[in-house]
Formats: sequence, structure tokens, C-alpha cells
Amino acid sequence: MIAVDTNIIIRFLTRDDEKQYKKAFSIFNTQEVFISDTVILETEWVLRYAYEFSHEEICNALVKLFGLSNIHLSNPAFIAQAIEWHKKGVDFSDALHLTQCQKYEKLYTFDKKFSSKAKSLTDCSVVLP
Repeated sequence: MIAVDTNIIIRFLTRDDEKQYKKAFSIFNTQEVFISDTVILETEWVLRYAYEFSHEEICNALVKLFGLSNIHLSNPAFIAQAIEWHKKGVDFSDALHLTQCQKYEKLYTFDKKFSSKAKSLTDCSVVLP
């Protein structure tokens, strides 16, 4: 198994550089691929800010990528939950943080928007201090 960096995923998803796309395609077509949580987080950020993908486009791209049989994630359930919450308007990084706090009573934040969007999503309350 091999691991990939964000730029390999970006070339594969955007096909914005044909030469690099072909190399990325070959990797995804011939290898068992591990994608770390940090690479997933950075991929979402790059797609949103550099490529101006919408929430829906990002979710669709990630779901399709992670649905490939040769893709391996450290915790697929956390990533799937983060994507679902992102579809409901929670910032992707906040959703990923929240997935990892499920066994805790509260997640404190100064982010009012996060606190508001996360209401009733989970038993872990996202609250302002």
C-alpha cells in the first residue's frame, strides 16, 4: 500500500494539469492507496479556496473518491459523518473535529456559527465558553 499527498488527489479530481493527472490516475488505478485525515482536510480546503468548489461539489468528489475499492482511510466512519454534516452546512474542518469528540460531553469553541450549525447533530454539545 502507498499513501498520497494532497496534490496527487487535486490533480486526479480537477484534471487541471494533464501530465500530472495521468500520473495521478495511474496511481489510483494501480495501487492500494491510503489517504490520511490531514490530507483529506487539506484537500477540502484546496478545493474550496483554490478551485472554488461548492460544498456539494466537494462532498460529491470526496464520496466518489472514497468509494473506490482501493482507497483506505484511517477512520472511514468519521470521514463519512464529517461529509454528512458538511452537507448540512457545517464547515468541513469543524465537522471533522466534531466526529472525533463523540465520546465527550462538550466541545468548546469561540465559533458562534459552528456552535449554531452543530445544534442537535450529536450528543456532544458544541458550546461557547
